[in-house]
Amino acid sequence: MIHYRLGNAVREVAMDQETNELRRVGLKVTHPRMRILQIFDEEGVRHLTAEDVYRKLLAHHEDIGLATVYRVLTQFEAAGIIVKHNFEGGQAVYELDRGKHHDHMIDVDSGKVIEFVSEEIERLQHEIAARHGYVIEDHSLVLYVRPKHGNRKP
Repeated sequence: MIHYRLGNAVREVAMDQETNELRRVGLKVTHPRMRILQIFDEEGVRHLTAEDVYRKLLAHHEDIGLATVYRVLTQFEAAGIIVKHNFEGGQAVYELDRGKHHDHMIDVDSGKVIEFVSEEIERLQHEIAARHGYVIEDHSLVLYVRPKHGNRKP
């Protein structure tokens, strides 16, 4: 019983934050926007395709169509709430823009997206740009990887 109450309290705080976020970027608070934002806020969910979002909505018996999911994701991207990635050889994936820079590795066998941060790589990129007379305005680093032979699953 306590766990349930705690869960509701946490859920209410999260809903308030989501409502404020939508209003902050000038979007009306609608049921589809709230539900899609909640899906991205769920623990452990980082990178989702539009179809992933749609399947999660269906699993929760939500009557929100795939076209609406695409429209809301486009609005969220334009508002800076989410970031869209177009990794080679796959569908576009979306993640919440948490304001912290990170890079990605894509497992070419499974399609799994792995986030990582490397201060050394960041430093080297700035050094390389400076050596050529430039400063970095923005960048995206994606490594396409495969498990080492000993780490592959049969």
